[in-house]
Amino acid sequence: MSLVNQLIAAIFAVLIGLVSGTLYIMSESSRSILQNQLESHAQDSATHLGLYLAPYMADDDSATIETAVNAIFDSGFYQRIIVTNADETVLFEKQTPPEVSSEVPGWFQNMVKITPPSMHRDITYQWRQVGKIYVQSRAGYAYEKLWKGAQDSIILFVSLSIVCLLAISSLVRFLLRPLHRVEDQAVALTEKRYIEQEKLPGTRELKRVVEAMNNMVRQVKGMFEEQARNIEDLRRSAYQDGLTGLANQRATESQLAERLDYRKDFGRGTLFNIHLLNLQSVNQQIGMDKTNTLLKFLANRLEEMARNADQSVLGRITGADFILLTNQTDLDQLQRLIEILDQESRKQLSQLSESEITVPIISIGSCLCDDSSNTKQLLSQARLAADEAESQQELWKQFDLDKQSISQPVGSDWKQHVAQAINQRKIFLQIQSVFSKSPSSMPLQDELLARILDREDKPASAGEFINVVKELGLITEMDKAVIELAVNQSNERATPLTINLSHEAVATPEFHNWLVNKLQSGSFAGKLMFEVDETSVLNHMEEVTKFRKALQKLGISFGVDHFGVHPSGFAYLYGVQPDYVKIDGSLIRDIDENAEDRFFVSSLISVAHSLGIQAYAEHVERETQLTLLTSLEIDGTQGYLHGAPRPLDE
Repeated sequence: MSLVNQLIAAIFAVLIGLVSGTLYIMSESSRSILQNQLESHAQDSATHLGLYLAPYMADDDSATIETAVNAIFDSGFYQRIIVTNADETVLFEKQTPPEVSSEVPGWFQNMVKITPPSMHRDITYQWRQVGKIYVQSRAGYAYEKLWKGAQDSIILFVSLSIVCLLAISSLVRFLLRPLHRVEDQAVALTEKRYIEQEKLPGTRELKRVVEAMNNMVRQVKGMFEEQARNIEDLRRSAYQDGLTGLANQRATESQLAERLDYRKDFGRGTLFNIHLLNLQSVNQQIGMDKTNTLLKFLANRLEEMARNADQSVLGRITGADFILLTNQTDLDQLQRLIEILDQESRKQLSQLSESEITVPIISIGSCLCDDSSNTKQLLSQARLAADEAESQQELWKQFDLDKQSISQPVGSDWKQHVAQAINQRKIFLQIQSVFSKSPSSMPLQDELLARILDREDKPASAGEFINVVKELGLITEMDKAVIELAVNQSNERATPLTINLSHEAVATPEFHNWLVNKLQSGSFAGKLMFEVDETSVLNHMEEVTKFRKALQKLGISFGVDHFGVHPSGFAYLYGVQPDYVKIDGSLIRDIDENAEDRFFVSSLISVAHSLGIQAYAEHVERETQLTLLTSLEIDGTQGYLHGAPRPLDE
């Protein structure tokens, strides 16, 4: 029970006590008054009756006495009247049982005892005593009057108590409203949300409590922000180019290897090597500051190209060279983008040097890639193409396709096969488990890997069909197919199934509504989990936050995949509040050999734990990695060390 309700209950109890005590006192007082009235009434009646009956009592006229007594007894105010002569011989006696009206409850009669006294008067006539008259009033009349008064008092006091209780309740709630906001602050603090009360209460004690809570919120917020800044500084120094803000050579090559060599889910794409010609000469001609401005400008234009692509990896690998991996393969479209880049870069240099530039200042080499490509080989091919473009004084050179083992564009039959597999829900599902610190324990979750079976009923790699699925506009439909299959399998499994959602599904409100309705049709808490790529989270913060809250109401866990590599940092964790994060494999690959990776991953784990978020590591392949991650207090690991992906129905 809340403090406000407890105070109201206590006040109500006090009011009930006051009402009960007041009613008791009033009842006792009224009973005493009525008792005295009954006594006085009986005494007066005996006196008046004696004055009238005195001559008849002297003559022992029983008939007249009886007539007179009956006349007043029938009024109903008397319980007994006795008339005796001087020898105390009863001349006439009239009495009735001590009945009380049925309107007066029995419990009230038992609680309030009224015993009317029997009063008498000695009667004299002509200076001699002629007898006595005994009169006892009826108690029922007193009970009726007392009960009527008690009823009126109870109604009055209850009405006043209710009015007072409502008034006091409103007052207490108003006075203690700052405490309710303090409670909200405390709850928000556990969720790593920092709320301060701007308006301080007037009550001194409450004001001090609110000020203390505000100070604590500011201190905790400052501590986390400082921690986040330190980690962000480390990330920039270790993985980010200091001038352009892009990924540096080490981070770029690591991310390329993650996508192309390990995950192999990029599909067909194009790798560009963009080389700024004669960087040293340009630097001498326009100065270092303007050269840096030119490099930043070029980086910004490349970032725009990367954002326009569905998937991309961008970084600066040397002073004059940039690498861009994009899933765009249409040569005409790429030609237009490159020509725009050339025009804008020449225009920028013209403004900086204050002279007209008529020839390209960049040379671009590119090569096609697919899921069978090797990162080092692709970098080499793109570099050779850029060198060839520079030597031939051309803007762009595509690496000779005859020298590449790139699969040809897929035919309509394969597209039809992929579309049919999705529409008929013929998706082959594999799982890869996440294990806790103890390898012998049950898996924490089984992550689903969706595959399309080829014509020989063998699982095709993601790169073989993912571009086709996107080209056909079926990526969201494929997510639905995976979810439906997972829902059907979830009740039969002891370990929760984790489903990765695509960028397209995350950005579609209709998909969110479909999924929530699907999940509301059953109980899937502890049976299903959902993951979203970190890039998708940052690109669709509002949609992801709403989606996460909807899952939270259903008791379904939500995680962020490939955590820690996006240049925008991880401030989004405040708003999204995922249940877990999976640290990107590019940060785990060399963690047992690279001190910077170790420190950065340790910091990411610390940040996650400070927010109450579980931290898992992807692509763990060696015992040395597992040992080190365990010492860093990782919550779970996933990778080939625990086994290759296996069919869901095994």
